[in-house]
Amino acid sequence: MIDVRWGLIGASNIARQYVIDAIRSQPNGQVVAVMSSSMDHAKSYAVENDIPAAYDDVGALLASHNVDAVYISSTNEKHHDQAIAAARAGKHVLCEKPLALTLEDARAMVAAAHEAGVVMGTNHHLRNAAAHRTMRQAIKDGRIGRPIAARVFHAVYLPESLQGWRIDNPAAGGGVVLDISVHDADTLRFVLDDEPEEVVALTQSAGMAHGALEDGVMAAIRFRSGLIAQIHDSFTVPYAGTGFEVHGTEGSLIARDVMTQQPIGTIVLRTAAGDEALEIAHENLYVHALRLFHSAIAGEGEPAATGEDGVRSLALGLAVLEAARTGHVVPVEPGL
Repeated sequence: MIDVRWGLIGASNIARQYVIDAIRSQPNGQVVAVMSSSMDHAKSYAVENDIPAAYDDVGALLASHNVDAVYISSTNEKHHDQAIAAARAGKHVLCEKPLALTLEDARAMVAAAHEAGVVMGTNHHLRNAAAHRTMRQAIKDGRIGRPIAARVFHAVYLPESLQGWRIDNPAAGGGVVLDISVHDADTLRFVLDDEPEEVVALTQSAGMAHGALEDGVMAAIRFRSGLIAQIHDSFTVPYAGTGFEVHGTEGSLIARDVMTQQPIGTIVLRTAAGDEALEIAHENLYVHALRLFHSAIAGEGEPAATGEDGVRSLALGLAVLEAARTGHVVPVEPGL
């Protein structure tokens, strides 16, 4: 088994809290370098997380022969240039969502990875949740009949430590839609095995976001199959809890506490026979994602969420923003 040596582009909280441990949980995973725009921050982060090398320049990290793959968790406007540079340097790329701020840039990132022959994945962690994989399988098994409607409630309170650019920097891709709604988009696509076609939406500024950014959104989406879905995302709701429901002609799947980074949550299958609690084999979402990514590097399968999946989730997110801006029904562009 060949080691996969990772460089972190972005000395981020998500890398510290989840991704570093997930990489190290793989039998061949190592974290060998970290890059931040501040060398002082890069060095302190490296010491705190036992990472051998620190950089303040992306090019220098990518020039290292000790790095095989990169995890990009910089601010959103930087993803495009960093991912393309990494691919051209022959590094496999796992990039945070949204991949970019425009579909053109996101498509260019995927194209660069294909041209370089490297693996590219999008860190849509929610499709790695055992709860969502269980829901997807129950639908495929016909346990609710034909799916006709879905609801996602992903309204939370954004902790102060994560606010920053997410609530005050449009140029960095802030706002609840590009931060949370793109996750809903990917999770709906994954669980339903369906594609969104058009959307209507309303956004809200409830007191946290400023600088023309939104901190709440409700949207209705029509999928290719005819299914309609509702989403509610927010940075400002501390006590709502999260959930995901799929309603079909023969039953409903009712999941609670599943739109989260934690391996938790419950699913009830409700049919004419009554309620049945479905068994969920919970597992760390990021460990599952990194296992699939390492397998893809070895030529076995593909990442949990590919670069193409990242393009498609961004397409829906951008359509939500356009629908809210115009008040019109907006078609969702095809991914590639």
